[in-house]
Order: sequence, then C-alpha cells, then structure tokens
Amino acid sequence: METKEKVLGTLKKSDNPLKSGEIAEISGVDKKEVDKAIKVLKTEGLIESPKRCFYSAK
Repeated sequence: METKEKVLGTLKKSDNPLKSGEIAEISGVDKKEVDKAIKVLKTEGLIESPKRCFYSAK
C-alpha cells in the first residue's frame, strides 16, 4: 500500500482531525513521508486542514 493511501485511510478512520505526527504513529509510516503525502493529498483536494497543523479527510 502506498504511503498516500495509508495516510488517507488513517484520516478517514479518525473522528477528529489529526496532526502529522499522530498520523505517522497510527499508520506506522515515517513522519517525513507523512508530510510529503499530506502535501500531495492537499493539492489533490482529498484532505483539508480545519485548523493549523491538523488534517482531516474531506
């Protein structure tokens, strides 16, 4: 499974917005890789940032 898919899956399962560190911890992916995936997912419009440094699936 691709990092991007893991990050999106983790956000979809969560009831609350998560920080990138929390996403990394839950998904078991390195935080730097999570940050890269978040950047891509945001440009694709699949996730949003309801408040600074927190992310959630749309």
